[in-house]
Amino acid sequence: MIHKRFAIQQGDYQRFVFGEMVLPITYLYPRILAVGEAAFTVEFGDAVDALLNRQVHALDTALRERAVPGLIETVPTYRSLLVMYDPQVSNAEAIRDALTEVLNALPSVGVPEGRLVEIPVRYGGAWGPDLADVAAHCGMSAQAVIELHVQPEYTVAMLGFAPGFAYLLGLPEKLATPRLPTPRLRVPPGSVGIAGAQTGVYALATPGGWRIIGRTDLTLFNPGREMPFTLQAGDRVRFVPL
Repeated sequence: MIHKRFAIQQGDYQRFVFGEMVLPITYLYPRILAVGEAAFTVEFGDAVDALLNRQVHALDTALRERAVPGLIETVPTYRSLLVMYDPQVSNAEAIRDALTEVLNALPSVGVPEGRLVEIPVRYGGAWGPDLADVAAHCGMSAQAVIELHVQPEYTVAMLGFAPGFAYLLGLPEKLATPRLPTPRLRVPPGSVGIAGAQTGVYALATPGGWRIIGRTDLTLFNPGREMPFTLQAGDRVRFVPL
């Protein structure tokens, strides 16, 4: 989605406007914080929110287009962007100045539409052992949970926890379900889970406490590939029931 307008209001807050949606932000944000001697983090807020995440990706896009000298890597999260640089090429002051300039120019930056990745999923049974529990918690049938889960187009907010693990924004509120009281020692790769108001996909076999409702056969992480991760931050995801 593209920024339609950015305006600093009089008083103690700013408004970033995306389409018809307006997000108030405290006067402390966005803020640039040093992380060690070769990185900064740019924070846009303190919540898991789709609009905050769009701002993160807008800044990420702008930095790539600007090609800031010394910039090594950027890592998006739900609410912030980690910016790593080579101090032998650019010093901290130069990087901070570049970040400030890019932030001031964000209104003119369009957030490119991410790739659409379809993920085929087998729901329930051995592939989704927690589907019945999610259905019971939400007060609906297992089939209704599946139909509701495949309805949205999700956004990959970030990768984290383990290589390739995709945190997705867009889960319908009706499907929000608490994590397991005791995490499993091993969750199979490809597992699709729900934890609170989030849904996500496990790329590796790891411990985990998310409610597993299905599984995909797609290989989501392969370190031997040129692009190891099937999903990237900013991608769009649609689940296809098998």
